[in-house]
Amino acid sequence: MTAVAADAGNVALTGPRTVAAVPVENGVARWRDVLTLAKPGITGLIVLVAIGGFFLAAGATPNWYRLLGVAGLGTLASAGSAMLNHYLDRDVDASMRRTRSRPLPSERLPSATLVAVAGVALLAAGVGGAWVLLNLLTAVSILLGGATYVLIYTLWLKRRSAWNIVIGGFAGSAPALAGGAAVTGSWSLSILALALLVFLWTPPHFWSLALLLRSDFEEAGLPMLPRMDDPAYSARVVVVSAALLLPPTGLLIAWGPITWPAAVALLALGGVFVLLTAPLWHTPDRRIARRGFIFSGVYLLGILVALVANWGLLRLGLVPLVG
Repeated sequence: MTAVAADAGNVALTGPRTVAAVPVENGVARWRDVLTLAKPGITGLIVLVAIGGFFLAAGATPNWYRLLGVAGLGTLASAGSAMLNHYLDRDVDASMRRTRSRPLPSERLPSATLVAVAGVALLAAGVGGAWVLLNLLTAVSILLGGATYVLIYTLWLKRRSAWNIVIGGFAGSAPALAGGAAVTGSWSLSILALALLVFLWTPPHFWSLALLLRSDFEEAGLPMLPRMDDPAYSARVVVVSAALLLPPTGLLIAWGPITWPAAVALLALGGVFVLLTAPLWHTPDRRIARRGFIFSGVYLLGILVALVANWGLLRLGLVPLVG
């Protein structure tokens, strides 16, 4: 009551404009920090992967309730996992130029523990909600993704092994499994092919970024490349890992209800990715690495758009290439 009365007195003496501007600005900044903790870019991509898996498994008559369910619950789980990642990595983030301005290392939020509690709650809500509202396999898929990202990648491998992003890449595959399971309660061969494709997409995507920020990761003591002391070798690994996306693309076309326009789009996206990263084999140049990193995001988004468009083509009567 005393604080409120003092504020009221200040308003009367100085006018409303001076007093009201500060808390509004602070409130907006605080909510911006909370949104940052949820990693909206990654969370959005995770949800799109789940949607891609859903439409791949949906057939002609998708259940829109289930689509909203897996998207919404996946958002909660992904945001919770991101918050736990922020909490566990706050010391490493403070030592890197790219991340030191994040809310926790910069100490803009009053309690890191509260962030961890919120992360656990959101992850549990996503998994539990999927179990109750969808089915057990969808809940297991979401849990596997969250556990891989938080426990295996962040807590265990990130600081210990250059294989961290390879194994941790399963966290990006799990949403495809969740999307397919939300439709049928099972993992079909086509869903497994999509999950494999996303799993193999993670290394060339992140290693291209790591080539760009090699000194930053090196200073933080994180083994984020196949060989931190040999960028030429690491660059060649990026090229090979981009080429490895083509076999699961073929499996997806062979095992899934994929129409010919979608098949052409899927193969073309993989071919362009390889062509853009291929110069790294001889020239481990930052400009080429940046180009590969930027296109890697376009590639995955294009794959998911092609799968949704493929569902539309199936509804229009176009038949799959196989089967």
